[in-house]
Amino acid sequence: MKSRSVNRSGIVIRRRVLPSGDIIVTLLTPQGKVKAIARGGVRGPLASRLNLFHHVGVQTYQTPNNDLGTVKQAVLEGALPTLAEPERHAFAHLMAEFADALFQEGEFSEQAFELFAAALRGVARQPDPEWVALVMSYKLLGLAGIVPQTARCARCGAADPEHPDPLGGQMLCAACASLSAYPPESLDFLRGVVRRTVRANMDAPVPPAERPALWRALERFVTLQVGGVHSWRQLVSSTPEMTAVETVS
Repeated sequence: MKSRSVNRSGIVIRRRVLPSGDIIVTLLTPQGKVKAIARGGVRGPLASRLNLFHHVGVQTYQTPNNDLGTVKQAVLEGALPTLAEPERHAFAHLMAEFADALFQEGEFSEQAFELFAAALRGVARQPDPEWVALVMSYKLLGLAGIVPQTARCARCGAADPEHPDPLGGQMLCAACASLSAYPPESLDFLRGVVRRTVRANMDAPVPPAERPALWRALERFVTLQVGGVHSWRQLVSSTPEMTAVETVS
């Protein structure tokens, strides 16, 4: 049976160093998500090129009996050094883990690649990286076809709910809710973020004080629908009031 070599250009969204020193990397490419191993990675010439968030061109070699291809060559095509800044790195890491959870290996989505690449550029360059990450997280969710229900109450189906769902991350009507209604800016964002363009969303930022509730809603929804995204632990804080309400619910 013949071996095969494949050339791909993509962004490193996950990087795991094994005890042997080999590096397993996951790339999001226009042809889908690709996972491969760089042998002797941390000591070899490929290590610095296969850093998280780097846009690289790689050649992988894979035999039919192996689950992982081996990275034979890697060329750095682009880097965003400002993502190393603490106030930006956490949001970039969240976006990478989020994309890894949403899109399956081998699944074709050129639009997903372009949207993710734009998200990283925005986090790297914009003065409000949190808002970029929040908008692009919801846009990636919409692209994956997993959209929170905002037109009807998640419990009873009543129209035009305005309250957070503390368990499912969707929205509840006043009769079903135990939490106060979202403020007008947050409510408008949740109802329109997926259908609006990125630019329209970016031009209407929600006040920073209202964003933790939006992050919590997104975290709960994604956890139930897709699985846990651990990076949220650094970004989403639970107030004592919120924890108590959730316990009662």
